[in-house]
Amino acid sequence: MADSVKDLGRKADNSETFDWAVRVGLVSYGAVHLLLAWLIGSLALGESEGKASKNGALAQVKEQPWGTTLLWVMAFGFVALTVWQLIDAVAGHRGSEGRKRAFKQATSVVKAGIYAFFAYGAWKVGAQGGGGKDGTEPFVAKILGLPAGQLLVALGGLAIAVWAAALIRSGITNKFTEHLSAEANRSDLSDTYVRIGTVGYIGKGIALLAFSGLILWAAKTSDPDKSGGLDEAMRKILEQPYGSYMLLAIAVGLACYGLFCFARARHLDR
Repeated sequence: MADSVKDLGRKADNSETFDWAVRVGLVSYGAVHLLLAWLIGSLALGESEGKASKNGALAQVKEQPWGTTLLWVMAFGFVALTVWQLIDAVAGHRGSEGRKRAFKQATSVVKAGIYAFFAYGAWKVGAQGGGGKDGTEPFVAKILGLPAGQLLVALGGLAIAVWAAALIRSGITNKFTEHLSAEANRSDLSDTYVRIGTVGYIGKGIALLAFSGLILWAAKTSDPDKSGGLDEAMRKILEQPYGSYMLLAIAVGLACYGLFCFARARHLDR
């Protein structure tokens, strides 16, 4: 079984068709971040009553001409990203060895879960309407109802915080440039890609830190209503001094992250 998956991984590495499917996924991922940036920016300017969440952004897609078709294309792209990361988790990262490779494979598993989450969201909104909610509160409530539920929610919040810290670190150190081809890193646009990626990774990391804070607060109080989703996290920031400016900065960061996804799709390096 393992050998067959590795063979599949090698074939996928050399598949131009699979490359294009991954590109569709990266463009879809970037589009969602641009929509999130627009929703959060509108919230900062007092012009939004919508949801600054994943499903809120996808609901905006559905409202456009050919919106349902676009959602199905996005779902397909997210599935391709999921498959890509699952293959990498089993047979990828062959340039690394030992613990370093094991860590990268574990990271691929986490990424596969994230992309699968977006694939499900795109399918749900496209097929059923989605309702514009991200489902965070009911999910946290279910986890808190389990034995050791508080611990599980706390671990989830810590995992998101670690992910956020990793994004911020990648933005500061420019580690994200490894996701672009060598040609892109030597091109005339390389400095632009670095600037966009730096702002994007740091901005997304800050947004996720706010989200993880709500999850950890829910774990501490055993109250799922304390969790909320990304939308609630952004509204909490808005309530702080200079909150609107902070939200605008996060919106710019998420927009830059979305643009970097486009650059990554153009200069794909798997």
